[in-house]
Amino acid sequence: MQLSSKHEEYWRKNLRITGILLAIWFVVTFVVAFFARDLSFNFFGWPFSFWVGAQGALVVYVLIIWYYARYMNRLDQEYGVAEE
Repeated sequence: MQLSSKHEEYWRKNLRITGILLAIWFVVTFVVAFFARDLSFNFFGWPFSFWVGAQGALVVYVLIIWYYARYMNRLDQEYGVAEE
């Protein structure tokens, strides 16, 4: 199956946003945890590393899912591949 230039552009945008969001996920999950001892300032009354582990990472994950769904819905409509 040969992809048209429009399909290739759609997939290029899809892969780009997926890569960006995976990079954010990686930073929140592994980089913040790796530097947890160095992040010893208070955030909403709790040590920042504890707050990220307990709540912040979950909030970021939900935001990533929400943004990806919203972005892909818009992209699907823009390229005419949206489900009715």
